[in-house]
Amino acid sequence: MARMAMGTSLAASTGACLHRPGLSSSKVARENQQPGTRSWILENHAIDPASRYRCPWVEGYASKTRVMAGERMAFFVSTRPASDYHIDIYRMGYYQGHGGRHMGSWGPFKGRSQTDPKPTEKRLQDCQWDPCLELRIPTDWLSGVYLAKLTEHRSWLQSYVIFIVKDQRQADFMFQCSDHTWQAYNRWPNQFSLYDNGQNPWYWGGGVEVGFNRPYGKYCQIFDAPLSTGSGEFLLWEYPLAYWMESQGYDLTYVSNQDTHAFPNELSRCKGFLSVGHDEYWTLDMFHNLQGAIEGGMHAAFLSGNAVCGRIEMKADTHGNPNRVFERVGVFGPPGGTREFDSMSSLIHQRPYAHELIGAQSTGPVTGGADWICRQPDHWLFAGSGMREGEGIPGLVGWEWHGDPAPIPGLEILASGPTQQAPGQPNGGQYTATMYHGPNGNLVFNAATIWWADGLSEPPGYVRPSVYTQPMGPDPRVQQITHNLLDRMRS
Repeated sequence: MARMAMGTSLAASTGACLHRPGLSSSKVARENQQPGTRSWILENHAIDPASRYRCPWVEGYASKTRVMAGERMAFFVSTRPASDYHIDIYRMGYYQGHGGRHMGSWGPFKGRSQTDPKPTEKRLQDCQWDPCLELRIPTDWLSGVYLAKLTEHRSWLQSYVIFIVKDQRQADFMFQCSDHTWQAYNRWPNQFSLYDNGQNPWYWGGGVEVGFNRPYGKYCQIFDAPLSTGSGEFLLWEYPLAYWMESQGYDLTYVSNQDTHAFPNELSRCKGFLSVGHDEYWTLDMFHNLQGAIEGGMHAAFLSGNAVCGRIEMKADTHGNPNRVFERVGVFGPPGGTREFDSMSSLIHQRPYAHELIGAQSTGPVTGGADWICRQPDHWLFAGSGMREGEGIPGLVGWEWHGDPAPIPGLEILASGPTQQAPGQPNGGQYTATMYHGPNGNLVFNAATIWWADGLSEPPGYVRPSVYTQPMGPDPRVQQITHNLLDRMRS
């Protein structure tokens, strides 16, 4: 059993929120004055080596990816062997540098071993478990990402169930969680991800379905992340941004990929939309809905890499619940534009292309790392950062990125450079961080890296990735650039 290394940012070490001017009264700032705790961190965790990804001793999932305060959602938990267990729920944020707030405890419950589903023809694992708890979300729970920490009483092993609480209020920023991508890479109970067709463990074609009626297994790529057991990819790439923005008091509300898919009218309640981390899998509706919001004057920032790459179609689960299952059906890019993986040529390649929305897009060789190199030091984005032309922020680009800038009138390349497969070994890639403006002067920014948030904070429980290159953690230049961007978007 391993424990995840813990780090602290400057903000965490001071134990104080560092509010931006005019933000000390935001709902998020007031929320973060509540007592914080680090008890949200898994203290005793393990993975069954036979499965490589699951924690069968205690594991679970929720009936909804996101839920409104006041609505009900169910939790489904299995313990193998049978054991009593309890549930603690935490809201993730800043909270004096502790990263979480304890919202309550439920149980103990009588656990039992629930049946693994039989795979469908398309390898869908759709659990039919009995619920242990139906919870009405208290109306005073602020929108955010919540972790339900499961603890079984036989060996005191633990894992998570992750869910999003949303609202319908006006806010400055809409923080979109990349939960489609979390689920695409989820290999629970062993190899059943969107990337495994039963023959190839890194398959990139169609004919495979994944769904949300199952636990999240441990993250399966590039590095060891024990706290990902049950929490998807949130703690890896997205949490450092949420932690930092909440430490600054920025007014933000949280949504799922599925909200962008199903509720286009809700986009207009925020000034700026944030795509965060590894935001790879989008539906065509998501693309058109955000494009329409930008045309209507909404700002957008892609603080992400490999975003809007795989095109998926949403389907109902075996109970008829909509948007609980999806299949990869296409690519948001031209044929060959990603130096195609095996089986990718079998998918639809047609407009719209990702760079028409983002400003740049995933392109060959897709993976790699680089320094984030300034190309326009006199641009307002770099004001106060001290960056000079040609100066790079070490290792900030990775492990997937955006290039191939779109022929959008007025599009600016703000940072660019070659990517590498290892230090001193170029792999032929070229990333481009871009900005263009919508019809109302609204901006669309593309950071061109999954690792942007690594330059902002190092919250408790965070583990720094290292592949192709390694980001160097919180950097005052990244923080200033991000302040410039967010302040311009909310002004």
